[in-house]
Amino acid sequence: MDYLESLGKRAKDASVKLNVLDASSKNLGLRAAAAGLIKDAAKIIEANKKDVEQAVANGMSAALIDRLSLNEERIKAMADELRDISSLKEPVGEIIDVNVRPNGLRIEKVRVPMGVIGIIYESRPNVTADAFGLCFKTGNAVILRGGSDSINSNVAIVNSIREALENEKLPGDAILYIEDISRETATEFMRLNKYLDLLIPRGGAGLIRSVVENATVPVIETGTGNCHIYVDEYADFDMALNIIDNAKTQRMGVCNACESLVVHAAIAESFVPLVYERLSSKNIEIRGSREAVELVSGIKDATEEDFKTEYLGPVISLKIVDNIDQAIEHINKCSTKHSEAIITENTENADRFLREIDAACVYVNASTRFTDGGEFGLGAEIGISTQKFHARGPMGLEAITSYKYIIHGTGQIRE
Repeated sequence: MDYLESLGKRAKDASVKLNVLDASSKNLGLRAAAAGLIKDAAKIIEANKKDVEQAVANGMSAALIDRLSLNEERIKAMADELRDISSLKEPVGEIIDVNVRPNGLRIEKVRVPMGVIGIIYESRPNVTADAFGLCFKTGNAVILRGGSDSINSNVAIVNSIREALENEKLPGDAILYIEDISRETATEFMRLNKYLDLLIPRGGAGLIRSVVENATVPVIETGTGNCHIYVDEYADFDMALNIIDNAKTQRMGVCNACESLVVHAAIAESFVPLVYERLSSKNIEIRGSREAVELVSGIKDATEEDFKTEYLGPVISLKIVDNIDQAIEHINKCSTKHSEAIITENTENADRFLREIDAACVYVNASTRFTDGGEFGLGAEIGISTQKFHARGPMGLEAITSYKYIIHGTGQIRE
């Protein structure tokens, strides 16, 4: 039996066991895994150090190294998220709907696990623990395939979780990791229909495109984040500056960071120098449209591609528009349908933006950095879906369950 076939069979067998675990057993497993991460923190950090050293040697950007890096505080945050997930309402077995037919049949729509979920992701070791936590809580087995740059960190985290589960007599194969980092194995994994019920890619545009183009397993497409903030002519300048600063600089290497600014022409002469001063003080390069370059000499000329780019680093685009119609048109044209925001005190413009912007998450007067399962009260997230089928936005527990119909009869036959 080849490598992936073996992993697939083990995961499928584990999913059968997970399907019948009660809520208390699953919560016990999540708490045990959290304790295991804390206990093994030194080992995990040592493994992570190897990945970071290799990333530095390979010339990885500072923002991406930040995504890759682990320390005691981040491991504690991973453990806390597992505990948080354990405290969430049990999703499996929930009766979503009940319909009693005229013939007396009682038809219940009941939430059930998907079965086996595959996740392909890059650079962020915390995804390993988050993915396990959400899948375990929903009774799903998970097969993970991380990037080569985080292989040591991911394996250490998986080993810690598996040991913790097995110590509680729970199935360690609830979480499996593909240690073969070849591209051929990744492509084969995308076609493991016999065992995978769902495949979720988390990463950059190249990874997501590869999965969408090659997978024969059903895919939930999680998207890149070319997130916009539109500063309307009725914006409060202080609010706008603080939100832009937070959305761009708090953590640049994440998908909900702001990558593109759109500014109304009526305030551009006053506002653009202010935003340039604020962002340049944080070493952020602004690439702007012709009007923006003419206003501030330090702003560089933007190409059309700049307005569509997820930089994941210290660069942001800036487009000046004449009205809200142009703002909405520009954002919908360049958006990756992740998270978009408007800063305005005008209720009518806010309502138009909310209604007409086509994105998973649309904000009024708030940072795009809030697009996150934890911030939305979902616990951790399995990813942020930018598609419209089945799941959209931060995907928590419900997004990785399915349902079945349970029918209770009293001897009915169909005429």
